[in-house]
Amino acid sequence: MKITEFLKHNYRHFNAAALIDAAEGYKTHLDNNGKMMITLAGAMSTAELGISLAEMIRQDKVQIITCTGANLEEDVFNLVAHDYYERIPNYRDLSPEQENDLLARHMNRVTDTCIPEMEAMRRIEDVILEEWVKADQAGEAFFPHEFFYKILLSGKLDKSFQIDPKNSWLLEAAKKNLPIIVPGWEDSTLGNMYAGHVISGDIKDVHTVKGGIQYMMFLADWYTNNAKEDSTVGFFQIGGGIAGDFPICVVPMLHQDLQRDSIPLWGYFCQISDSTTSYGSYSGAVPNEKITWGKLGIDTPKYIIESDATIVAPLVFAIVLDQ
Repeated sequence: MKITEFLKHNYRHFNAAALIDAAEGYKTHLDNNGKMMITLAGAMSTAELGISLAEMIRQDKVQIITCTGANLEEDVFNLVAHDYYERIPNYRDLSPEQENDLLARHMNRVTDTCIPEMEAMRRIEDVILEEWVKADQAGEAFFPHEFFYKILLSGKLDKSFQIDPKNSWLLEAAKKNLPIIVPGWEDSTLGNMYAGHVISGDIKDVHTVKGGIQYMMFLADWYTNNAKEDSTVGFFQIGGGIAGDFPICVVPMLHQDLQRDSIPLWGYFCQISDSTTSYGSYSGAVPNEKITWGKLGIDTPKYIIESDATIVAPLVFAIVLDQ
């Protein structure tokens, strides 16, 4: 039995039904000549979402991605250091002393998965630093994702791959030169490393890596050129935080600050969230709240799946991919 057949037979109520509705809405949006943005919060790259997201990229089921700096780099960390990762199923039982032992071994824990500093983070730092310095000395500037595209497409890392490269979503995105928005990139391991290299003088111009305002300007142009009345852009949000909050604001910015009133609102919205609706949490806000901010309309298809994205997202993708 196909995955889609299994899901449609068994997923009939509550969050299970919301998953089906959201996936079917995603397909309908694409069938109506729409485009889709996927936003990645949390640690989805370390959760190896690339296994399914890379296929979505290959099959043109996503046209633009917004992600945190962590998700940008952690897909590449996994690509080159997967064999050195350690899984700790009993992470809830770890004592402070055991956590400190992981620190001493340079094993950075993300829930049940430890990322090895030397094999992952420092290996990528060595390669990307060359590109940072090269651009800095030439007086050039690029976005964070563009520097990653450079090192991935250069072939310098090919011999270090420890997973099937088809399961790296960022490598697939690089091949297609997919637009990526990375708000708050400085809040990442490589962002910290970059700051260190600027402080130490290895990089002279802090703006060699472009920042968030430039990303919003790029997104404003992209959205203006791609959102049409007969081809709107949808918004598929995985998790909360800046990965979702930053890009969704491009629409009210275009309308209210640039007076581009003819540009349509987001044409589809879905959020996979485990954030509860309470106490001013924007990540946990129901989609209708976004109507008041000029992001979604009354008739915009809206879905919220309150569940674990590591479980839900691959299933939604499976339906979209007709698996």
